[in-house]
Amino acid sequence: MNRIDQCFAGLRAAGKKGFVAYIAAGDPDLPTTREIVLTLARCGADVIELGVPFSDPQADGIVNQMAAERALKAGTTLPKVLAFIKELRQETEVPLVLFTYLNPVYTYGFEAFHRDAAAAGADGVLILDLPPDEAPLNDELKVGDGLRRIRLIAPTTPESRIKFITEQAEGFIYYVSREGVTGAQSSLATGISDQLQKIQSATHTPIAVGFGISTPIQASTVAKMADGVVVGSAIVKLIEQHGTQSDLSDRLTAFVKPLVDAVKAV
Repeated sequence: MNRIDQCFAGLRAAGKKGFVAYIAAGDPDLPTTREIVLTLARCGADVIELGVPFSDPQADGIVNQMAAERALKAGTTLPKVLAFIKELRQETEVPLVLFTYLNPVYTYGFEAFHRDAAAAGADGVLILDLPPDEAPLNDELKVGDGLRRIRLIAPTTPESRIKFITEQAEGFIYYVSREGVTGAQSSLATGISDQLQKIQSATHTPIAVGFGISTPIQASTVAKMADGVVVGSAIVKLIEQHGTQSDLSDRLTAFVKPLVDAVKAV
């Protein structure tokens, strides 16, 4: 069974909720990313999303944009990220999702990317700018090779399209809790509960909620409604501030562990 499937099945059996962490692969460099991933896993992160650096990340706010820029300047490429995952699999079995835009994947070769990513040890892929409508129209976009295809649902997604998306969803559904780009917020978006009820009525696939979550209180509130909580920009911001310092692991632990504990306490 895929690691993502195993993870959420285990959480549901235990009556627990999942914590999903997002970081940019290669920020500030890949050796440090290794330390970050292992620290997040020790803190209890159930799934880790690795952002593939791209020069035009349109769905990302300034924090994640700058992280991608730092990773690119450090020489991070998609082939290097896949090689990194293969090495990382010698140290951890935490489920890994490649969070990417279509351009790097298409340049690499769509079928080759899925094959090589799965062989390296990735468990899922979230291609932000590839509409689910496209796969049925293009044979080359149908390949999977064992990678779970994570789908996005937004607050503006109508119910008819929710049904269409959930029918294709694998691993977990990423519910984007607010319109706009990524970034930590001082308060949660409104209407999360109502939208989650619509999605939950259409699927049994686990639903993780992200965009704007940055505090234990916010994480706990969302965990009461969803199967998982995604925290990204707040972690990436900490890496921006302390990524080159020797106490990065300690700072990450101090920030992430209370978030994980808040989710697990629900």
